[in-house]
Amino acid sequence: MARSKPSALDALRKLREQRAKLDIEEARLRQEAATELGKLLIECGAERIEPAQLRQVVRAAMTLGIEETLKRIAPT
Repeated sequence: MARSKPSALDALRKLREQRAKLDIEEARLRQEAATELGKLLIECGAERIEPAQLRQVVRAAMTLGIEETLKRIAPT
């Protein structure tokens, strides 16, 4: 018996399943990244920075760009 071409509904169902798996994988990888970043912060002593201040620093650095931020904070 010949297999019929998958219907659009079957394709959508498969796509939703794939998307759900990708969402789970993204959540797992985000958690791993957060753990890695947390370890890095502790290694450099940044655990003393208040979370709100750290958030401000990171947002400002991302707005300026990493290279520009490093230029501005580098010792002269």
